[in-house]
Amino acid sequence: MPELPETETIARDLDREVAGRRIVGAHVEKGDVLREVAADELARRTAGARIGRAWRRAKLVVLDLDSGDRIVVQPRFTGALLLDAGDLPDRERRYSTLRFQLDDGRALHYRDIRRLGTVALMTPERWARYSDTLGVEPLDPAFSADHLSDLLRGSRQAVKKVLMDQRLVVGVGNIYANEALWRAGIDPSREARSLSRDEGARLRGAVVGVLTESIAARGTSFRDYRDAAGNEGAFEARLAAYGRGGLPCLRCGARLVDTHAVDGRTTVFCARCQR
Repeated sequence: MPELPETETIARDLDREVAGRRIVGAHVEKGDVLREVAADELARRTAGARIGRAWRRAKLVVLDLDSGDRIVVQPRFTGALLLDAGDLPDRERRYSTLRFQLDDGRALHYRDIRRLGTVALMTPERWARYSDTLGVEPLDPAFSADHLSDLLRGSRQAVKKVLMDQRLVVGVGNIYANEALWRAGIDPSREARSLSRDEGARLRGAVVGVLTESIAARGTSFRDYRDAAGNEGAFEARLAAYGRGGLPCLRCGARLVDTHAVDGRTTVFCARCQR
């Protein structure tokens, strides 16, 4: 967390709110979240830069600057990008690790309770090298049924691990891997190469469907995820697998299994109707 729907929501919010705004100062409170840049260099290179757009790549929120640099934020478990017009609650401001002061008087905070996320400043060349290590975007046309089937056919790993491998498919984490596999009726522990092309197509449709629906609901909030305005997402109420271990399967009524055996992460599935 946040995964693709949450970072997509944040990026869209920020693009609407801060595109065209100029950064007048950067203030770092907790330098351990910085990557590839020191605090003084971050302040120097961003001062006076105008934000061209905010967008998402994988589980990253990217701010393009007119200087050519890109601010690249990976929120991980408890990170959030929060706009502050002077009304940000103290409970959020307390965990602000850095803030960008904008020319309209607002501030953009990177809040991270556990400080496991990161903020980097990358040149275009560095960004290109980094982005090239990431896999296909599941909402892009390139993520076809044939493409996913080819990825699955080449792996002996559990299908859930393949879905979550950011070198292959980006943006899908534990929540949405559980949900997509439940929707597709596929056992998360199955060897990826054992899936037929029809099953691969079904899984591709489930991945795209659950991500698209979660974006429409502005993501899933269990604890720490907030959008740029500090609001929670609403998709939790629509989860069929994740967080429902021990409860009845919404499809067949069998008790959902909750295990850590597949990949060391919480895996929830129906042993009766996921095959």
